[in-house]
Amino acid sequence: MSEKEETGTKIHYVCQTYIAKTTARGQQGNLQIYKQLQYSTPHEAQERAEREFRADSCVGADAFMVIEDSSSGEVGDPTFLVRLGSVPEQE
Repeated sequence: MSEKEETGTKIHYVCQTYIAKTTARGQQGNLQIYKQLQYSTPHEAQERAEREFRADSCVGADAFMVIEDSSSGEVGDPTFLVRLGSVPEQE
C-alpha cells in the first residue's frame, strides 16, 4: 500500500526482516532478507518490525519509508523509522 501525493509521488511504508544465512560449516554468515511487507502508515510498518524482531528466526528488522516518483518510477533512498538488531549498514 502507499500514499499518493498530489505531486505525482507515492510514499511506501515497508517492514523488512532479516535472517542469518548459515555457512556450510554451520556458522552464522551474511544477512538475508526474509520478509518484505508494505503498509499504509508508518505506525503499522514500525509496529510490525517490532513484532517480527521478537520472533526466534528474525535477527533484525527495519521499518522505513521510500518515495516513488510516479511518472518515472524512480524510488528514493529509504528513510528509516526504526532499525532493530542485526541489519545491513547504511551506505
